Amino acid sequence: MQAHSSPEGLGELLWSPSPEQIRASRLHHYRQWLADERGVRAAGYEDLWRWSVDALEAFWQSVWDYFGVVGEGEREPALSSRQMPGARWFPNMRLNYAENLLRNATGERPAIIARTENAPPREVSWAELERDTAALAARMRAWGVRPGDRVAGYLPNRPETVVAFLACASIGAIWSSCAPDMGPSVVLDRLRQIEPCLLIASDSHAYNGRLHDRASQVDELLAQLPSVRRVVHVPGPLAGGRANGWRDRVDWADAVSEAAPPRYERLPFDHPLWIVYSSGTTGLPKAMVHSHGGIVLTHLKTMALQHDLRPGDRLMFLGSTGWIVWNLQVGALLTGASIVLFDGHPAWPDGESLWRFIDAQGVTLFGCGAAYLVNCMKDGLRPRDQVRLDRLRAINATGSPLPIDAYRWVYDAVKPDLWLASISGGTDIASGFVACAPTLPVHAGEIQCPELGVAAFAYDEEGRPVVDQVGELVITQPMPSMPVFFWGDPGGRRYRESYFDTFPGAWRHGDWIRFTPRRSSVIYGRSDSTINRFGIRMGTAEIYRVVEALPEVRDSLVVDLEYLGRPSFMPLFVVLQAGATLDDALRERIRAQIRTKASARHVPDDVVQVDEIPRTLSGKKMEVPVRKLLLGAPADKVASPDAMQNPDSLRFFVRYADGRRA
Repeated sequence: MQAHSSPEGLGELLWSPSPEQIRASRLHHYRQWLADERGVRAAGYEDLWRWSVDALEAFWQSVWDYFGVVGEGEREPALSSRQMPGARWFPNMRLNYAENLLRNATGERPAIIARTENAPPREVSWAELERDTAALAARMRAWGVRPGDRVAGYLPNRPETVVAFLACASIGAIWSSCAPDMGPSVVLDRLRQIEPCLLIASDSHAYNGRLHDRASQVDELLAQLPSVRRVVHVPGPLAGGRANGWRDRVDWADAVSEAAPPRYERLPFDHPLWIVYSSGTTGLPKAMVHSHGGIVLTHLKTMALQHDLRPGDRLMFLGSTGWIVWNLQVGALLTGASIVLFDGHPAWPDGESLWRFIDAQGVTLFGCGAAYLVNCMKDGLRPRDQVRLDRLRAINATGSPLPIDAYRWVYDAVKPDLWLASISGGTDIASGFVACAPTLPVHAGEIQCPELGVAAFAYDEEGRPVVDQVGELVITQPMPSMPVFFWGDPGGRRYRESYFDTFPGAWRHGDWIRFTPRRSSVIYGRSDSTINRFGIRMGTAEIYRVVEALPEVRDSLVVDLEYLGRPSFMPLFVVLQAGATLDDALRERIRAQIRTKASARHVPDDVVQVDEIPRTLSGKKMEVPVRKLLLGAPADKVASPDAMQNPDSLRFFVRYADGRRA
């Protein structure tokens, strides 16, 4: 059993929806529809969740019918095989993701509002989105792009990226996206696996007040990807003043110049929609394939029922085109909501700029990495003193556990009547395992609930479900958005090893989690970076939660170095606030904070100041690579610089490792 602590304030009730807010939610309407149309009467969310996992086929059929998914064929059976891996959903149905999304393309209201650092906000209507998608798809068909072909994007978070993806989906080609902050080696690690026939790329983008040139990187990609027969050039801010020598190039304006009628290939439910990737900080990233049908059903359920997106709402989720939150954000269009694309640094030109933009654009749901909210808190920001945020109804935080102090900061400094939801899922399922529901209260430090249709439990080492104890997060029933396969894994060995080796027949995700008796949950970090000290295990998130509550500490990372034949050594690395000094007094306060609020057995052997914590491109702390580095692995073997936000941060840890060995 893993030890766990209860930080001060964990579970404190911070917000409850009013009866009016509950009645206005799509989840409430769905429950009423279930009772009227299917005779399913759920007393509350837990009853509804229990039915959704016990009557799995009936639940997903109800999602199809409630949202009126467009397709053809027979809906029976909903699930022809329950085995994991290998579950087969709706084997007799055909549909198309883009057709279901663009059926909302009516009128001139915006589908997309886009912001870049070097230009004023731009609106794209539903009609424009449908028109450009159809035009590009027709041109791609003329170039010979067919169902099953791969198309890659090397693009910032712009409307053209959404159009390119939807054009692929309408044909049945398979989309794969890499963000322009990824270096060529990381992009090639991904795209060489899938051999795209078409590359859609931008030559430059703006970030943090600077223009970043990517023309030579695209040249390198084209030189290393002989499968690419054509490249579509989406002009960036540096495009106007120079020639472009990319081979087989077509300008974006030319590619969408000729209008064409919308045309959608209706495909088998499990036909590949996109390929997304694990972080790839070490080794070749896993290329995960999700299906048209699985994503349509899952994103309708997740975005409408869990996140309560409604027609006319506006969702903005901070994240690049290489992070799965981009895919989730595009999925919000399935609900009839609009999406707000934010391309650039959230604190440029100043720390309040993003909050002003949210207010000006009438964003109703704002999503971000938990680290963004923590940084705002540490910087002493108070958005409510600057803007009204009248339309902002909800904030989502993901990527890492949201500290209790950050929950309180949101309610004090952003808006007191706000639905704050910490959510946890992943690239693996393009959605959430444990997330949120608009009819439930918010408790500090807790994730509200497992998602509907997600049979999420905590297992102990013997594979037994436990409640109010920390265990491995497992999923015991198939989900439509589980990958249909990994690309380049014909026998499925890597897929099985990734999820199903520990508990045969159940998906082990690799997170430590505790479910409370009311089915809310607390994430304690990745189980592969768990610290085992003196026979007591603790998730790293428990240590971060108490250390980063100190006003002097901005960020932290802890690793346990279990040297063979020697006692383990556990250093804690901290980034301090400007003006703070890591003297003996602060070191002792940090140790005392861990001793009294986390675990006396997990007090670090050393506390070391660093300038920054190494992070992946999606913002996750790189605990395992740092641990391998400090145990003696070469730096070039533990992490690819192109897969990191801040590759220079590893230099300190290389020097630290050399000093330890000396």
